[in-house]
Amino acid sequence: MYYVETRSIVKQYTGHLALDKVSIQVPEAKIYGLLGPNGAGKTTLIRILNQITYPDSGEVLLNGNPLKENDVYHIGYLPEERGLYKKMKVAEQALYLARLKGLSKQEAKKRLRYWFDKFNIRDWADKKLEELSKGMQQKVQFIITVLHEPKLLIFDEPFSGFDPVNTQMIKEEILNLKAQGSTILFSTHNMASVEEICDEIGLINKSKLILQGKVQDIKLSHRSGIYLVKLRLPEDPDRAKSQLEKSPFFKIESSSLDPYYWQLELSIRDGLNNNSVFKELYEHFEIVSFEEKIPTMHEIFIKSVKS
Repeated sequence: MYYVETRSIVKQYTGHLALDKVSIQVPEAKIYGLLGPNGAGKTTLIRILNQITYPDSGEVLLNGNPLKENDVYHIGYLPEERGLYKKMKVAEQALYLARLKGLSKQEAKKRLRYWFDKFNIRDWADKKLEELSKGMQQKVQFIITVLHEPKLLIFDEPFSGFDPVNTQMIKEEILNLKAQGSTILFSTHNMASVEEICDEIGLINKSKLILQGKVQDIKLSHRSGIYLVKLRLPEDPDRAKSQLEKSPFFKIESSSLDPYYWQLELSIRDGLNNNSVFKELYEHFEIVSFEEKIPTMHEIFIKSVKS
């Protein structure tokens, strides 16, 4: 079941078409990566989901029903440009914003104590936000986003401003939220994070959705038939290379030598499979490793937006 679905969303500003019939499907309790270059239309779509702005045409569904004004209570939004009040005390504004999301004062205080202890910032609760480091401010913003336990979480560049240790902590918390049933829309330019935590992605380019699906399926659909092979260095590598160049099973795309190993990139000839390649190599060499070269999401992103 899709928890979030947009159907042919169109949004136009003066002289600029921001979204052109964009339809995304975000499965329930999954992490969906919303990707695209700067200016592609991601932020506009996120603003529509948060009812900050409205589409010119098209429809947004939340849990199978048209998006309503009071659905804001079921959504948590962490914007890329953080928007907390610098002069307010941390706990004071966290409590205030939690009440706006429908929590009672008692329940909000209880949840704040839990999260402040978990993120080790209780000692900073009575400090003004401007007295905290950027990373600490980011933690506060994250807590405020998830405090009311929304079913839909929208994170726009959630790791911005974090060091590697805190980035890993936030990743683990996002995965925990998914495990607890939250549906997560995750916008980022960090393709390594996409591969690490996203179940599915949608790629927007020039206002259009150009790619959507499960991360693994998309990676497999873009494979090129190149295999990475590592062989124990033969006694006569030049002779061995000459023999392999004549192979009817594959073509050497590139090769490199080090003191112990010979590393090759091979493309399989039409009509054949990797078993044929592996068999020929096995008969003549000691194979250290043999694997298909699957493109990264970074490579797929670059290729897709340039095509």
